[in-house]
Amino acid sequence: MTSGQTPPFSHGRSMMAAGVFVGILLGVTGCGYSAANEVTYQPKTVTILGQLSAEDQPKFEAAMVPFEEETGIDVIYESSDNFNSLLRMRITSFNKPDLVLLPQPGLMVELADAGHLIPLTRFMNASSVKSAYSDSWLELGAVEDELYGLWFRISVQSLIWYRPTAFEAKGYDIPNTWSKLTALSNQIAADGETPWCIGLENGAASGQTGTDWIEEFLLRTAGPEVYSQWVDHRIPFNSPQVLNAFNEFGKLVQNEEIVSGGAKGAITTSESEAALGIFNNPPDCYLHRQGNPISSVFPEGKIPRVDYDAFPFPSIDPKFGSPLLVSGELMVMFNQTPESEALMKYLLTPVPHETWAKLGGFLSPHREVALEAYPDLVTQNISQILSDADGVRFDASDLMPGYVGTDIFWSGVMEFVEGKPAAEVVKEIDQSWP
Repeated sequence: MTSGQTPPFSHGRSMMAAGVFVGILLGVTGCGYSAANEVTYQPKTVTILGQLSAEDQPKFEAAMVPFEEETGIDVIYESSDNFNSLLRMRITSFNKPDLVLLPQPGLMVELADAGHLIPLTRFMNASSVKSAYSDSWLELGAVEDELYGLWFRISVQSLIWYRPTAFEAKGYDIPNTWSKLTALSNQIAADGETPWCIGLENGAASGQTGTDWIEEFLLRTAGPEVYSQWVDHRIPFNSPQVLNAFNEFGKLVQNEEIVSGGAKGAITTSESEAALGIFNNPPDCYLHRQGNPISSVFPEGKIPRVDYDAFPFPSIDPKFGSPLLVSGELMVMFNQTPESEALMKYLLTPVPHETWAKLGGFLSPHREVALEAYPDLVTQNISQILSDADGVRFDASDLMPGYVGTDIFWSGVMEFVEGKPAAEVVKEIDQSWP
């Protein structure tokens, strides 16, 4: 595999293994012939820019192995912590990657409107696409009814992780309403333990986890319709319902008896470090809210449904039930080449999805992924939670304009947790809306 490295990227490794899919990919060879019938080497590559973590990148690369083996195409994956800034720089410097594994559908809309993206309908068969994805996921990958992105990995955000053995030792029950969860938190604190671990530190994405909390509260206190209006800015960011969601989060995160380290601890603790708190002896905490990919950092040797499990974030207002927040990454195309077309068609098969699923920390919206591909009972349980949800809404910050959702909203949450009044934060975010 040929690849180059330009800081701050990390590039893909050679990924060659037995191919397991045939017939759907475009025919692409590794060599071409000159007019003089002399063989001239023409390396076939696909460059992909993304934002995967150090834990997830090897799994993504493993999912590309069957494609490389079958086609002879070298997949070069580049990752950056400063994804948004880097992508815009690559666009303006005419150095666009072939494909981008995009974590923000809102940014997809901006890029498509600006004419940077290739509609997938130019080369993809509509029936094949509909066989692989439900209409809801195709709609989330479309702009003005034109398909621009294929969903690869999704995350169920509305999960609360706990250690079953620790709960059993204390006699704690799994709550199915917010009032019961609040009572459980108070009981844990009364027992001299710490209920929650929250980690908001994540480099350039610090504060992102806090936006998820606010979205959870808004979705369950104001309902899905208000949530959608907020995402589209049909109601202002500083609406009373949004301000209430901020304050509900503040009641939790700024309470040192409820959250490990209080506000200061949340700001200085990483997402991964916070998730590990439930495994310590004695536990640093008994509860941790995070999406399913966080399981990829859990200690080796831990037994699913014994050492760790998850339950859905409970309902707050019964009339809204228990909807779920989801997020994810979708693949979009900047450069249409035979190689990039072939890789996009590969994503229509269940092979890359099941390959990553078997490695853990992965859920796919692909219809043909077998339940048995998920390696443990917890992941299968989460898949069932997704199926049973009272509606699904996509992560708001990922749907908002990039500057808002993945910039000032994130930083605004950090300022709020540090003590800035919620009313000032939401007003400033609203004023920043393009």
